[in-house]
Amino acid sequence: MSANVDELVDGLLADFPPTTTPAQEFFGAQFDRGLAWVHYPLGCGGLGLAPRDHQRAAARLGAAGAPAPGVRNPIGYGMCAPTIATHGTPEQQARYLRPLFTNEEIWCQLFSEPGAGSDVAGLATRAERDGDEWVLNGQKVWTTLAHISSFGLLVARTNPEVPKHKGMTAFLVDMKAPGVEVRPLFQITGEAEFNEVFFTDVRMPDTARLGGEGDGWRVAVTTLMNERVSIGGAVTRRNSGPMTEAIRLWKERWQGDTSAHALALRDRLVSSYVRLEALSMTNARAAATRQAGTPGPEGSVAKLAFAEENKKAYELCLDLLGSEGMLFPSGYPMVRPDLVGMNSPDVRKMFLRVRANSIEGGTSEVMRNILGERVLGLPGDVRADKDLPWKDVPRS
Repeated sequence: MSANVDELVDGLLADFPPTTTPAQEFFGAQFDRGLAWVHYPLGCGGLGLAPRDHQRAAARLGAAGAPAPGVRNPIGYGMCAPTIATHGTPEQQARYLRPLFTNEEIWCQLFSEPGAGSDVAGLATRAERDGDEWVLNGQKVWTTLAHISSFGLLVARTNPEVPKHKGMTAFLVDMKAPGVEVRPLFQITGEAEFNEVFFTDVRMPDTARLGGEGDGWRVAVTTLMNERVSIGGAVTRRNSGPMTEAIRLWKERWQGDTSAHALALRDRLVSSYVRLEALSMTNARAAATRQAGTPGPEGSVAKLAFAEENKKAYELCLDLLGSEGMLFPSGYPMVRPDLVGMNSPDVRKMFLRVRANSIEGGTSEVMRNILGERVLGLPGDVRADKDLPWKDVPRS
């Protein structure tokens, strides 16, 4: 890391002590000094340096007790911000990035649709040009935190006469605009982090377009690649996450037990610990070598491993609980939370919540396809609709 970044971090911590400065004020100062995303360009909350410089600056700030910027706005921080920084105009970058980072404006991602979940390019939501405006109609689904979001990154069909990957355009949508309706989708946990969103004659200025007309797939790929790194690419502390609870439960309930069942649980505990440590080390290596810009398909490795290992780890936690693992003490509250529920201390709730890890951000099956085709070079799936105009592709 350059000495300049060290000096900026020292100055930020001295001028805005994390323990006494309100989080929003701290984030604003962090952004203004280029320490929001050190690897972003100047003026976008960055210094134009390497991702490894950002990782080290973030580690220093975290060690000093600075608040974590992406907790309240994970979709904005991990997915929308890098897309705006890559494809946005200077005016869009100046308007949206700072309040996104400070959490003054929460963001959501509007890609999935009832008839086009894993096949993002098959989406049917239409945006039609009307002078200097676009008129938006359609439906999105599984939209995380849409109910508290100020803006959303949306991809819509703008030309049905060309193949599906070529007729899409990205937009930055005002979630409070007339014609936008957000309805909750309650999960097995009794919470509704996810939503379905309906657009009825929603008018957007052309200045809300992100990237060129017809460039929606290219914009979407930037978002999706960053999404997979954001979800699965974290460099975690040793014994953190589900391992914290698994080790605690083992020590409280099974340590010293030499029965065959206890020894089998111990074997699963050690195996899960090793796999999660390997994932964290792999992510650390990837973060250190990653170049600025859109991550590549290797991000799918982290996302796939994160989803599958999380499920195994929390399954282990429930087995360590024994019969108590069958109870869900929260009582299914049927609430719409302000945060993504990935940090609950209740392993029974987390066992239910992490079922979504292998769906959100791309299913594990899609991740395996990407790895097989783009990393291992295996033959791709047969795509009969690849060259057909979107309007001629059969849809359910």
